[in-house]
Amino acid sequence: MLDLGKMRDEIDVIDSEIVRLFEKRMKICENVAQFKIETGKPVFDKSREQDKLKTLGAKAGSDFNRCGVEELFQQIMSISRKRQYQLLQENGIEEPSDFTKIDFINKENVTVVYQGVEGAYSYGAMKTFFGEDVKNYHVATWKDAMEEIKFGRADYAVLPIENSTAGIVQDNYDLLTKYDHVIVGEQIIRCQHVLTALPGATLSDIRTVYSHPQALMQCREFLDAHKEWHQKEWSNTAAAAKKVSEEHDLSQAAISSSYAAEYFGLNILSENIFTNSDNSTRFIIVAKKKVYAKDAHKISVSYELPHESGSLYNSLSHFIYNGLNMTKIESRPIPKRNWEYRFFVDFEGNLSDSAVKNALRGLRSEVQNLRVHGNY
Repeated sequence: MLDLGKMRDEIDVIDSEIVRLFEKRMKICENVAQFKIETGKPVFDKSREQDKLKTLGAKAGSDFNRCGVEELFQQIMSISRKRQYQLLQENGIEEPSDFTKIDFINKENVTVVYQGVEGAYSYGAMKTFFGEDVKNYHVATWKDAMEEIKFGRADYAVLPIENSTAGIVQDNYDLLTKYDHVIVGEQIIRCQHVLTALPGATLSDIRTVYSHPQALMQCREFLDAHKEWHQKEWSNTAAAAKKVSEEHDLSQAAISSSYAAEYFGLNILSENIFTNSDNSTRFIIVAKKKVYAKDAHKISVSYELPHESGSLYNSLSHFIYNGLNMTKIESRPIPKRNWEYRFFVDFEGNLSDSAVKNALRGLRSEVQNLRVHGNY
């Protein structure tokens, strides 16, 4: 009869030996790193590691064990590389950066562009971030806003990037990839929708309600209590308020922000009409110059990965081994490359931090098309 206790004791002995050999291997890897520091050789040699994995896998006695050996040594090699990246940093060997550290993001005497019209939530985010007196103007699309800073007509653009209820704004993730601009700040605005109408209008007068599709969705419970109202989708909440203001029809109402109601001279018929009281939109502040403030604490990057087992985990492990807290990950399809994806990752840190430099060095060596989208 098999003795479970004895078998566990044998495993403990083997595990202790594996730890001893692992540390011995890591010590040799540190010597390899020193050699690479002196000779300038790269840390990552993908073809050599792939050959090594095949050789080691062939030593296994079964197909199952072959897969296990290859997976085990793939992780051991990945850990070894991370230690070598750390040693490069400790020896003062840093990669050049396109970013310049500054004391603070300048908000004085600047011009800001946003999409939509006055009174939109983008307008509110801009005012909150830059102040009431900032010079500003609006454009029709998010792409137009990126073009304005590209050609220097504006210093900053304000763009929505995600909503706590509706999720990410996919088009703006794609625009971050298309343009060589950077995120220098963010502003979170609570979407506290109100029902607005012309002065003198009452709830009993309303026949049609206009708003952006997401706003209509976010106020579903309120609207369901007024099934006599026709709901019509509009380009954005502020544009809906503008339409009601200009058409002078007491039967029309708009779901918008209180900013829009004030700007367009409308009365608020009902407040707190949103279903989720925590509903908020995160806006990013985008600029052309690659700068970051010395107190910036969040970094956004994107990169592409090959279709290989463990490639996503291996990329994320650079954050794990450097003690960096990842706060968000999203994926977007890569145009003209079916079923391939670009990953967007937000994590805590500053581009001046050694841990951040280590993680970015590893990512740059092991992923495809790494982009740092900003530190803010």
